[in-house]
Amino acid sequence: MVNFSMPVTWNLLVVVVWHDLKQKAIAKSGLQHLVAQPTPPLALRSDSDREIRSTVDWSEAAVYGEHIWFETNVSGDFCYVGEQNCVAKMLQKPLSKRKCAACKIVVHTPCIEQLEKINFRCKPSFRESGSRNVREPTVVRHHWVHRRRQEGKCRQCGKGFQQKFAFHSKEIVAISCSWCKQAYHSKVSCFMLQHIEEPCSLGAHAAVVIPPTWILRVRHPQNPLKSSKKKKRTSFRRKSSKKGPEEGRWKPFVIKPVPAPLMKPLLVFVNPKSGGNQGTKIIQSFMWYLNPRQVFDLSQGGPKEALEMYRKVHNLRILACGGDGTVGWILSILDQLRLNPPPPVAILPLGTGNDLARTLNWGGGYTDEPLSKILSHVEEGEIVQLDRWSLQVEPNPEANAEEKDETAADKLPLDVFNNYFSLGFDARVTLEFHESRGKYLCELTRFLFFWQTAFSDFLMGSSRDLAKHIKVVCDGTDLTPKIQDLKPQCLVFLNIPRYCAGTMPWGNPGEHHDFEPQRHDDGCLEVIGFTMTSLAALQVGGHGERLHQCREVLLTTSKAIPMQVDGEPCKLGASCIRISLRNQANMVQKTKRRNSMPLLNDQQPIPERLRIRVSRIGMHDYEALHYDKEKLKEASVPLGIIVVPGDSDLEICRTHIERLQEEGDGAKPKTLSCQKLSPKWCFLDSTTADRFYRIDRAQEHLNYVTEISQDELFVLDPELVRTQTVGTSPAMPDLVDVPSTPIRQNVALPDDALIDAAKNNDFHKFKELHKAGKDLMMRDQTGQTVLHHAVKSGSKEIVKYIIENAPAEILDVAEEENGETVLHQAAALRQRTICHYIVEAGASLMKTDLQGDTPKHRAEKANDPDLAAYLENRQHYQMIQREDQETAV
Repeated sequence: MVNFSMPVTWNLLVVVVWHDLKQKAIAKSGLQHLVAQPTPPLALRSDSDREIRSTVDWSEAAVYGEHIWFETNVSGDFCYVGEQNCVAKMLQKPLSKRKCAACKIVVHTPCIEQLEKINFRCKPSFRESGSRNVREPTVVRHHWVHRRRQEGKCRQCGKGFQQKFAFHSKEIVAISCSWCKQAYHSKVSCFMLQHIEEPCSLGAHAAVVIPPTWILRVRHPQNPLKSSKKKKRTSFRRKSSKKGPEEGRWKPFVIKPVPAPLMKPLLVFVNPKSGGNQGTKIIQSFMWYLNPRQVFDLSQGGPKEALEMYRKVHNLRILACGGDGTVGWILSILDQLRLNPPPPVAILPLGTGNDLARTLNWGGGYTDEPLSKILSHVEEGEIVQLDRWSLQVEPNPEANAEEKDETAADKLPLDVFNNYFSLGFDARVTLEFHESRGKYLCELTRFLFFWQTAFSDFLMGSSRDLAKHIKVVCDGTDLTPKIQDLKPQCLVFLNIPRYCAGTMPWGNPGEHHDFEPQRHDDGCLEVIGFTMTSLAALQVGGHGERLHQCREVLLTTSKAIPMQVDGEPCKLGASCIRISLRNQANMVQKTKRRNSMPLLNDQQPIPERLRIRVSRIGMHDYEALHYDKEKLKEASVPLGIIVVPGDSDLEICRTHIERLQEEGDGAKPKTLSCQKLSPKWCFLDSTTADRFYRIDRAQEHLNYVTEISQDELFVLDPELVRTQTVGTSPAMPDLVDVPSTPIRQNVALPDDALIDAAKNNDFHKFKELHKAGKDLMMRDQTGQTVLHHAVKSGSKEIVKYIIENAPAEILDVAEEENGETVLHQAAALRQRTICHYIVEAGASLMKTDLQGDTPKHRAEKANDPDLAAYLENRQHYQMIQREDQETAV
């Protein structure tokens, strides 16, 4: 029996020799560290003080199989190099850890150079271009990695991996491939030696993965390495060609794609500035699923060089991770490069707004859908066209020179738009907000500023005379008289149906009357006028005044007016602006799926009616049990039963659930929960991934109920007040009456001695009461725990004692009045040491109170930037840790 529990074993070496495997085959696998190699390969640098990289190296000095390191606070005492080589083990003290984004191994920072001693490299992301390598078959080999914790089942025997105590165990439970994610038990009967030499399939997403065999590192023409005369002549011609300096200069990497009609290779561009810390986390996750050299951080130079490099790849697709501005940036670069055909662009929306993403069914913002599913949607998505419009600006020669505004610009911030171009009130508010945004850190403060500016504009009437200073001609038709009659305070030229974070200013399709239905690929713009009243009504389903649909616009202004192009505002001087169709971009639209229904396969007919139980889950339980499906189901609260057609999507189910709530208002309620759903509830997918995840409201029409549910439909209610402990879910009875008031467990009387001791900072009395049997999970009538009161009194000893002796879920309990956790209160009180205790104990830094603030926001409001920076830093690590539950060793 071969023992895989050590990174280097003589047993395995004997077996390798006995089987007479070629050294070449072993070198190509990811198990180099299992066999002693006297000298490292030429491509691996040996300098121990080289830079610890957190980005992909595209220079000529790039190291073959180099890891991409990110700091981590992952739990566990063991690092990948093993106890014999671990520096932290030798020094007997804790050290900082780093995690490789591409293969997910974890090591202490000083142990990184020890990986060279056991010769363990990351999965190779490119190959050398030497003549010898070019002649070799372009096959990707597995990259095998030892794991102490592994989800799923063994590919050989079909049994699960024993990991009840694996998290803190030295035992290696599995060997898995960083490319295809296949996993085997770490024993000879499951992981056979022929697996080392097998070619790798690249896994479930092979169609979008760019194989490392396509990416060649070429040596500089002046490099003294041997090269043929033909190569020298080619290099010389490239340098002396007339393509210009940008295209003719030598580059260390070239792409040599292999024709494959079924492949849809993907380039991922991530804007880390969008959506807070989401971007950084997403970059690391995509490097795990894909080749790291197809994932690009837009803050490191933009998309142009990557698009130039991959321009010859057939069937190329692009995934833009960011806001609508990020998508527009990429589309503009594609225009510059004139790729034919231009690759279609899919969207992973980050942040808020994201009207283009909503239009193409990608939703209003990324929540927690597994990136593996998003890759499948990108691969299966339908290619559609998106109109793009040019803006040509010239000064108005007839404008009154005496009224010229010296602060006004003479050009727009963008000369092309994909979503909308507007002028008037909305542009003024956006412009003033942009000019003042550095002063406002809190989202609530920004919101209040927005409406303060709007109210100021309403009182001053600065936008009321907009119609007096503009002339609009659409396709030769002068709309100026109509605009002067309407007296709009805002004029919008709209290309897509969505505007202002999901509203539909043109109205629903059945309300168009004399106009054609709105489309994003018809070569027409919709011209809409808004008064203050109709603009305010947008958020409740209203729409503006439909003025025209046209293919060309000539807009003339006689004075400086605030304008915005796809959310980029400016104050433009008197001008003549011509709007015309520029081109059409290829986009990927997320489609409705019918090919992955767990309940109904192709052989079974779709039933006419479905009877489905509905249960809801509170945000507290969702965050605490996010990755444990069974416990999360146990924590759910029954809501009732709905009956829907068998081919229903989630939009139809939503109407039935809301009707169930309405019927529950009578004397005989139809719901099994006394608390109504809040307006912000959403569906949860409990079937198609290894964990629950939220479904965006804008994507409900794309999901069939049979896709996300087997026998019960789960919804997430962020405002649900939990009235029972986790794991004690009631059974689903028939429809019966329920009490009108929830019964709280463990409610303390106001004069409870334990809470009094916490309030009075009396540590000795508090400790005595607990030893006498008092419950540390006790809560008072406002829902505050003893830990809440200990934080308020500033007692570090009591806080530390509670953390060490109470269940971990006390850390994230929210009180009822403001929805604050203990970390919110400690941050607001600027209690740095207590914050450190609570964070290190595992409290969630992503929970929000009823005002939408995280603990970081509370520290900012308390004017403690150092504490806010600490909380933001720990929040970043926590988001990364929650994304990948597999702990590699």
